[in-house]
Amino acid sequence: MDVVKWVWKNWVAVVLSLLLLILVIVWGARSGSPDPAPSARPAASSTAGASGSTAGATTQAPDDLPTIAYDDLPREAKATLALIAKGGPYPYRQDGKTFQNRERLLPPGRYQEFTVVTPGEDDRGARRVIKERGGTLYYTGDHYKTFRRIQQ
Repeated sequence: MDVVKWVWKNWVAVVLSLLLLILVIVWGARSGSPDPAPSARPAASSTAGASGSTAGATTQAPDDLPTIAYDDLPREAKATLALIAKGGPYPYRQDGKTFQNRERLLPPGRYQEFTVVTPGEDDRGARRVIKERGGTLYYTGDHYKTFRRIQQ
């Protein structure tokens, strides 16, 4: 009975303690990450061909992205960039939708994804152009495994 009286008299302290405990639990769950630190990830090779082939590529850190010149992009990627510049219409309903950056290979930001048509594919294929809100463009030829910043 004494504990109940103490809790009742000190209900503010109990509530604040519980809130603090919840905050610590949530904070700890959010800060723990199974991903290695960006500096521990080796950079991907920028020698992938214009077709987007990246056989044997490794993961890359957001601040160490290789680049690709506009002229080295596949013809279909250039067509996608022209559609982006015009504002559409796009060939797939997913084009222009939010890209979540779940792989965390791109710098933090807000992104949209656009399909780069792949000849011979029955679906959208693996190639995409990713546009950052500020206008920076990225190309992936392997469905988000690696990215290259497009130089314009």
